[in-house]
Amino acid sequence: MNKIIEVNNVSKAFGKNENINQVLDGASMSVEQGEFVSLMGASGSGKSTLLYLIGGLDRNFEGNISVCGKDIGAMKDKELSNLRLRNMGFVFQFYNLVMNLNVADNILLPQTMAGKKKSELKGALDEILEITGLTEKRKAMPNTLSGGQQQRVAIARAVIGNPQIILADEPTGNLDKASSIEIMELFSRLNKEKGLTILQVTHSEKCAAYGTRTIMLESGKTIG
Repeated sequence: MNKIIEVNNVSKAFGKNENINQVLDGASMSVEQGEFVSLMGASGSGKSTLLYLIGGLDRNFEGNISVCGKDIGAMKDKELSNLRLRNMGFVFQFYNLVMNLNVADNILLPQTMAGKKKSELKGALDEILEITGLTEKRKAMPNTLSGGQQQRVAIARAVIGNPQIILADEPTGNLDKASSIEIMELFSRLNKEKGLTILQVTHSEKCAAYGTRTIMLESGKTIG
């Protein structure tokens, strides 16, 4: 199998001088293509920080991070933007939906902003609406949806571009137990049926158990 994510001896600190906070301190890990990996650790352990570094959302770090065989730290901004658009999908704790756009238009937004026409995305949209159970909600507005439904819209938006990797930061953090199970089962289905590599940050052992492997983050270092 191919290592689709490689993190080698990565350190990250916030602040300066006596107020410095060393969040990551030589963290190393890898994720194979097709894996569903859960990243766990205590609150403030740097889980989300590491995820954002892997996603290229924060580029100020020491060490090396490679995604899809490309060195994140060495890439120019445009190259990194293209890598994120084509190879990565992001799902956050907060759904970040555009409230004046309906479900279908929210899902299509990143692709249409990248220049694709809605007509050429129709097949992909129909498929992801079916997979996420949102077919009947395609014209609904976000404020009429439950939290779980809004998160499914966010997942559909992340997946429609056919990325290789989904990076999920506490995707069930705002959801009740039943909705959390639905989201985890959806991730599991996407991992198995579409071969998506998933790296999720979670504090929930039950959510982590849906993954194929768990990596712990302690004292700025990864274990497992």
